[in-house]
Amino acid sequence: MSDSNTTDFINPSTFILLGIPGLEMAHVWISIPFCTMYIIAILGKVTILFIVKIELNLHGPMYYFLCMLVVSDLVLSTSILSKMLAIFRFNSTEINFSACLTQMYFIHCFSVMVSGILMAMALDHYVAICHPLRHSTILTNPMVAKIGLAVVLHGGTLILPHPFLARHWPYCRTNIIPHTYCEHIAVVKLACADICVSSYYGLSVAFLVTGLDVFFIAVSYIQILRAIFSLPTKDARVKTFVTCGSHLCVILASYTPALISFLTHRLGHNVALHFHIIIANVYLAVPPRVHPIIYGVRTKEIWDRLSSYLLTKGPKFSSWCSGFQSKLCAELTDDIVLRLLS
Repeated sequence: MSDSNTTDFINPSTFILLGIPGLEMAHVWISIPFCTMYIIAILGKVTILFIVKIELNLHGPMYYFLCMLVVSDLVLSTSILSKMLAIFRFNSTEINFSACLTQMYFIHCFSVMVSGILMAMALDHYVAICHPLRHSTILTNPMVAKIGLAVVLHGGTLILPHPFLARHWPYCRTNIIPHTYCEHIAVVKLACADICVSSYYGLSVAFLVTGLDVFFIAVSYIQILRAIFSLPTKDARVKTFVTCGSHLCVILASYTPALISFLTHRLGHNVALHFHIIIANVYLAVPPRVHPIIYGVRTKEIWDRLSSYLLTKGPKFSSWCSGFQSKLCAELTDDIVLRLLS
């Protein structure tokens, strides 16, 4: 093995993440929208968690599941964006082998958890609309806790073989990964061994987990739609459907990029590599950023509580901002005068 892209190691100490091959000159500019979305996502998630915590009326199954989704999104986006922005902004392309496997585990584990939480939220909507009188007795706090624990264990155990198998493959090819993060197949493809076990297991998890979650979500909403259309008045049908609007938007935002990414990888053989990488980043990075925006805007209880809180604290905040702005302007003016005089 003597070519420049080949090394003779068996256990690599580091991998090299190229970012988006072919768009290296644009990395700095690409980082701007991702960084902006990340900041907006953090602010939105912290706001939702804060409002649900302080508002006792929001202490119910729907908002408990929402908080689980927010936390899972936060971990997922941080797992991806921390290294991605380091590559784009500082050209920090090296990643330790163990850190790469850890990132791989967190990304795939919390992706499975997000899918499971969306299914749990669909179940909550189904019970609330189809069996409203039994909602409080079926989805009790202990039951919600058990569902949350099942989602965590489900994601944690199913993805555990990914890094375990990847660690034990012999690596004797290039240590360069043409990606922005340690995606499972992108890493194991570098092994000089038959990786059918990793490949088939990854496909099985994707089809079984995502497929079953989407199936149960679809069944839930078929029953929900049947219940909605059986309501006697149009206003009742519209009002009931609106309560599911946020969740439907989140489902579309979560699974549509995933479907596009899957189709481009399986069918788009003539698609440029950088387009595959961009779609893969959009698939994992964008949904966690739009979830808090969707729920913040479309969920009336959250929006009303946020509006009332801002109206209560607004004058104090505005006064503080004005004082800070005046002080900052005064300091800047003094600094400019001193520079001019010197």
